[in-house]
Amino acid sequence: MGSTVSSDKPLREGDREKRAAIISAARELFARQGVDSVSMDAVAARAGVSKRTVYDYFGDKNRLFLAILSETSDTLNASIQHALDRHLPMDGTITTVPGLQEAITALVLELGRTLVGSADYAAAFALVAQRRWREPGNQDDVVTVSAEDALADRVAHFANVGLLDTDDPSMAAGHLAALTILLAYNDQPDPATADPERIRQIMTSGARAFIRAYATR
Repeated sequence: MGSTVSSDKPLREGDREKRAAIISAARELFARQGVDSVSMDAVAARAGVSKRTVYDYFGDKNRLFLAILSETSDTLNASIQHALDRHLPMDGTITTVPGLQEAITALVLELGRTLVGSADYAAAFALVAQRRWREPGNQDDVVTVSAEDALADRVAHFANVGLLDTDDPSMAAGHLAALTILLAYNDQPDPATADPERIRQIMTSGARAFIRAYATR
């Protein structure tokens, strides 16, 4: 596989499109063949760049792996934040429990389309599982703390205005995610064969179950 760049050598930020192409190529190859089985030459060939460019931008294969997780974390959190801003605004426009149920349903339906059906996200999650299987105790992960906090903030807001009944917004937000996104991922793990109608059903019924559990009476 050739020599690698020293981990303490400064890395180039480089061209944004080239970085994106390298990350995309590595994510696809790592998920399909396993990180250990993929050479940096193969990543470079798939990305359409030189191997030197891959090393200059990322240093070594482990840094490239971590860059995939970081990029996935950033885009995932941004997507969820934007969906929250669109569907669950805290500006006083949602004033009834039926209105809140409609808004939550629209939110999770969007997340079902953009997250559960995404090959890129599925590949990143598969890489995390792959590494943890090979290295028990490894804590590298797709980080969703900011998205989880943002959802908990929305739950807290609607509890404060009297539409939800909970003294633990983080727990309630976790239940919403479990009833919708996590259940859909478990039921439809392969984006290539995912059934959009099944995802819609899971998201809709999950939103309804959340409202039944947490809406004020």
